[in-house]
Amino acid sequence: MKIERMKVNRLTNPMGFELNQPSLSWTVTDTNAKKQESARITVALDEAFSTSIYDSGRRADISSLAFNLPFVPEMATRYFWQVEVWADNGEYAKSEPAWFETGKAGEWTAEWISPRADKSIQAVVYRELEIDRPVKRARMYMTGLGLYELYLNGEKQGEECLLPGFNDYSTWIQYQTFELSVAQGHCRIEILLGDGWYKGNYGLTVKYENYGNWLACIGELVLDYEDGSRETIVTDTGWKARRSTIVSSGIYCGEVQDMLSDTEERFDVETVDISRNLLCPRLSPRILIHERLTPIEVIQTPAGETVLDMGQNMVGWLGFQCSQPKGTQITFQFGEILQNGNFYRDNLRSAKAEFVYTSDGTVCAVRQHFTFYGFRYVKISGWVGEINKEDFQGLVIYSEMEEIGKLETSDPLVNQLVQNTKWGQKGNFIDIPTDCPQRDERMGWTGDAQIFSGTACFLTDAYAFYWKYGKDVWTEQQKLGGSVPYVAPQSNYKGDGSTAWGEAATVIPWNVYLHSGDPGILKQQYPGMKAWVDYMKCQDDREGGKGLWKRGSHFGDWLALDGKIEGGVYGATDPDLIASAYYFYSTGIVAKTAGILGYAKEARQYSELADKIRDAFVEEYFTPAGRLAVDTMTAYVVVLYMGLVPERYRETVCLGLKKKLIRNGYHLETGFVGTPYLCRVLSENGMNSIAYHLLMEKGYPGWLYEVLMGATTIWERWNSVLPDGSISGTTMNSLNHYSYGSITEWMFRDMAGLQPVEEAPGFKRAKIAPKPDYQLRSARAELNTAAGKYVSEWEIRDEGRKLYVRAEVPFDAEAELILPYSERTELLTAGTWEFEYEPEEQIRQRYDIDSLFADLMQDDRAREIVTEDVFGGRVKFPFADEVQSLRDILDNPFVAVPPKRQKEIDEKLRAL
Repeated sequence: MKIERMKVNRLTNPMGFELNQPSLSWTVTDTNAKKQESARITVALDEAFSTSIYDSGRRADISSLAFNLPFVPEMATRYFWQVEVWADNGEYAKSEPAWFETGKAGEWTAEWISPRADKSIQAVVYRELEIDRPVKRARMYMTGLGLYELYLNGEKQGEECLLPGFNDYSTWIQYQTFELSVAQGHCRIEILLGDGWYKGNYGLTVKYENYGNWLACIGELVLDYEDGSRETIVTDTGWKARRSTIVSSGIYCGEVQDMLSDTEERFDVETVDISRNLLCPRLSPRILIHERLTPIEVIQTPAGETVLDMGQNMVGWLGFQCSQPKGTQITFQFGEILQNGNFYRDNLRSAKAEFVYTSDGTVCAVRQHFTFYGFRYVKISGWVGEINKEDFQGLVIYSEMEEIGKLETSDPLVNQLVQNTKWGQKGNFIDIPTDCPQRDERMGWTGDAQIFSGTACFLTDAYAFYWKYGKDVWTEQQKLGGSVPYVAPQSNYKGDGSTAWGEAATVIPWNVYLHSGDPGILKQQYPGMKAWVDYMKCQDDREGGKGLWKRGSHFGDWLALDGKIEGGVYGATDPDLIASAYYFYSTGIVAKTAGILGYAKEARQYSELADKIRDAFVEEYFTPAGRLAVDTMTAYVVVLYMGLVPERYRETVCLGLKKKLIRNGYHLETGFVGTPYLCRVLSENGMNSIAYHLLMEKGYPGWLYEVLMGATTIWERWNSVLPDGSISGTTMNSLNHYSYGSITEWMFRDMAGLQPVEEAPGFKRAKIAPKPDYQLRSARAELNTAAGKYVSEWEIRDEGRKLYVRAEVPFDAEAELILPYSERTELLTAGTWEFEYEPEEQIRQRYDIDSLFADLMQDDRAREIVTEDVFGGRVKFPFADEVQSLRDILDNPFVAVPPKRQKEIDEKLRAL
């Protein structure tokens, strides 16, 4: 029996984070026990636990999902904690010590300082020190604007990139805590500064100096000596500055490094007027280099260019070993795709995305510092001599999150789609959830973040990441009267109040809570959750308080394919319907959240408001016969998913959705609002095979079309690249845009059947309800939840006559297993469970009159029926379009098959 994955606020051994309310969590593995009998938590100031400051005692009510320490930790203190667990079979385990360390103690006495130089100069701020006594412990509490790196005696401290991260610097500024190894004698502290999001070129409106116009830093070095004394060295005007070898840097433009720069040019520093009250311990998980990719090929293009192919659309830096002659200037340009075999980057719009490096002749490892690129291909100009791909590495950077979800099927294309989704998340989770990582945008669009949050929680432990982003959202809401901006942080890009985008305030924390089981995220975000619903109610009240949201400007079903303008961005679904549906959905989430947090009065108020909205919605958008007044795929999906369909109308609404798909040749036409829920609605409303059909679609529009076109991430548009390999446009066309990767949530929830339940969040109790289909032979999902590892897998055997199902349930958890193609339900306790049985009906492809004509023609038996009964044995079929259903063809007046005959054909096909 082992205790693993010990975390504080879902972080492993966090240092210097905001930990006013530490929540401890862990999992138990390697045991035959079923349930926890009791547990004990101890906290001490030393690893030997000789100075214990808290002991819970052995208790039965301690939950491994979230144990909140009943004290506020002192600042500048490292705490060690340990868990003991007793199981129902007598097994016992004691964990290894874990720890957390709080941030700086006391008020800041350091000053914000800035190089007294032209603001275009990239600089290093430094101080020489003489340490006259042995040092027992050293901590540096500091931050820099825009971005910074800390060096001690020429060595970079810590593994992190792009510190201090990105947030609204005018409202709060995160500082970091460094554990330094400072020895007696001479030492040199250096702070390398760059423009970053704070000062550099960023955003869709104001391009420079969104938050400030000077490089700056603040820091306090606290030295505890062996003799018991303490010294604090602070940033002040006694520090100096010099030129950096970085000539310029920016999020969009890239970076220029000149190793021949005059780094001996010195500057004084001056204090700058930035409030120290803005400083707070960090929330952002660390941005690290997680992977290093070697290029798969050096390409000589038809245009004579030399291009590295990384083999993967990735985000980060290009590192390389340089032994170029002194004075050699090398230019690297970054792009996502080749066109006609040549380097291409027009879809990056104004983002220059370059790295220019001038060698001083020394052999060294080179990387970038204060930018990042989204790329697969790198064009190299100015390199002297032969290029060896082994000398280069793609340095993949993203925010630190434990990868918890794995999913594999019998189809390699589907497996690649899952990998593409994972890479899309990696590339767009750099401190904030961005829309894209390559062009002149890279902003925290709230709609994209909301849409993908469920998928992100299946793939990673995103609790800490979304905790920080939740503060970003709430910070902006407070400026907007509760409304949610289009992007967070706003960075001078004005715009707020769009439905589905605003749901970042409610849906994200709710998803995180369901997966983590820790209500701390709800407690933190409740003010913003409530404020968003109150904002929508205010819009409703301005129209008479009818229970509908019919005001404002909305993105609606963004990038849907059913819009009136070909290639346009706005879908056909009435934005007022979407707005009112989300008004209901978010209100329901807030009502449930208030109940969980113990706010009974507010839970009742919001529950009553949700009931009012539902009644008004049904009256507004349903006919008395139960037909939905807005006849679009997304409208059907939204009302079904969000629980707005009266039970008496469900069959009619499901039929309406099915007819839309049939009439569209079983091709989707949904956008950002409809797509995340489309397959889930189909699988959960008796149309599981259609959901699989959409997944397996290899043509446009479809997920596997992208895979077959060579995508290694998720595209922004269904046709970002056309069948001939040409890019479909440059105005708004990202090849790494994770929103449509939300299909992966359906794969976990419905294909594999792993679902959290509201009554026992964090997977303490789960629902396992796999939904196999003949279009895949097998699927397996593994999920390291907050409660432990679940596995759900199935395999169709013996040509569909047998079905094998296997499930794993972790210690101290249980699951309700609903066996597919069976009325059998099993209550599973911890352990491994296997079932092999003959399903009630053979799992095979089924045909009917609504099947696609193309599918019927691929099956000899179905083809024979259609050939003989419809076309009288003819080989060529007039008026038959392969993307039509057979019913559409039979209804064609030139074919004119009467209803009675159509019914007979339908019965023959169903009997196959």
